[in-house]
Amino acid sequence: MDDYPLLNLFWTMLWLFLWIMWFFLLFKIITDIFRDHTMSGWGKAGWLIFVLILPFLGVFVYLIARGKSMGERDMKQMQENEAAFKQYVQQAAGPGSGSADELHKLSALKDKGDITQEEFDRAKAKLLA
Repeated sequence: MDDYPLLNLFWTMLWLFLWIMWFFLLFKIITDIFRDHTMSGWGKAGWLIFVLILPFLGVFVYLIARGKSMGERDMKQMQENEAAFKQYVQQAAGPGSGSADELHKLSALKDKGDITQEEFDRAKAKLLA
C-alpha cells in the first residue's frame, strides 16, 4: 500500500462515486422518458438518442428542460402506488371480517344474555377452526 498514497485513494473513491451517480442519473432519466405518457413515441426516441449519443449534454439538457415535470411524474407515481397499496390492504383486511371482531361480537352477545355459554363455546370453536 506504500506505492498508492492516501490522496490517490481518495481521488479514486471520488471518481468511482461520481461514476456510479452518473449511471444512476442516466437510468433515472431513461426511465422517466419511457414513463411519460404525454410524450409521443418520436419524442421519446429523440430524447433517448440525444441522451445516449451525447450523454453529458443530453442529461443536462433533459434536466433543464423537463426536470420539473420529472419530479411531478415521480410524485404522481408515488401517490398511485400508495393508493393502490391502501386499496389492497383494505380489500385484504375486509370490513369486520376478522375472527377477533367476530369473537368480540359473540362476547358482547353472551354478556348481554342473548346467547348461552354453550352457544358461545360452539360459535367460538367454529370461528377458531
